[in-house]
Amino acid sequence: MIRQFVPTLLVSLAIAGAAAASEGETDRSLRLELNTLTQTESACRLTFVVDNALGADLDALVLETVVFDAGGVVERLSLFDFQSVPEGRTRVRQFDLPGAECAALGRVLVNAAEDCSGAGLEAGVCMEHLRLESRADLEVSG
Repeated sequence: MIRQFVPTLLVSLAIAGAAAASEGETDRSLRLELNTLTQTESACRLTFVVDNALGADLDALVLETVVFDAGGVVERLSLFDFQSVPEGRTRVRQFDLPGAECAALGRVLVNAAEDCSGAGLEAGVCMEHLRLESRADLEVSG
């Protein structure tokens, strides 16, 4: 009886450990929310809220973004520099798209992380843990 119990117990412990490890991994995130779109005289202003829960400070965060018009045609490719984003903190950043009409925009695509650096952060962590949301009337995808 004990011989059958030990392998079963070891397998159960291994499964529980793997589940706990993967659960901890999913807790890491870089949340990027498109909060508002504001039309100014000369631009469409995008306001983003970024929350860093990656486990380390981001010394630099620059995202390559593609803005599509309502018809799905690429309107422009831009680098959005979010600057530093400390661990466990929220930052708000605004980006103006000169000459753009907010009503004519269809979607924003986060294409890549041009720069995602900080002590102890492995390559690709920003895109791997990027969680995108939008409160504005514009889809954000990645």
